[in-house]
Amino acid sequence: MDGGQIAALIAAGAFLMLVLVLAVPILRLRHTVDAATRTINDLNERTAPLLGNVNSTVENVNVALTQVHTSLDGVNIQLAKIDTMTGHAQNVTANVANLATVVSAAAANPLVKVAAFGYGVRKAASARRQADEERDVRATLKQQRRAAKRGNR
Repeated sequence: MDGGQIAALIAAGAFLMLVLVLAVPILRLRHTVDAATRTINDLNERTAPLLGNVNSTVENVNVALTQVHTSLDGVNIQLAKIDTMTGHAQNVTANVANLATVVSAAAANPLVKVAAFGYGVRKAASARRQADEERDVRATLKQQRRAAKRGNR
């Protein structure tokens, strides 16, 4: 064997040593990759039902939201009707208030005149009674003075 073959044999031995030294970390790395693969598979097995449940929950929420939207549309329609009725009621109330003002003005004016006339009649009757009483008192006093003058003479 010559020097080149020995060098090739040494290089082959060194390469074999390098492969053996690198084989240990690669085998350990393989165990790590296998453990990661098992974990990922386990995670996939557990998350698939969860995602199915989430999907059905989202579908149920969408159905509920559709029902709420339909209900809100109905409520909005009813509110529009109530708004119209409120406007009509407001117009009726304003008309009734105007009518009450007209009626009270029409009825109050004659009532005020009747009340004033009644007051005037009472006042006149009272004044006449008082004048009659004063005339009677004057006449009585006048007679008493005349009688007193006649008695003095």
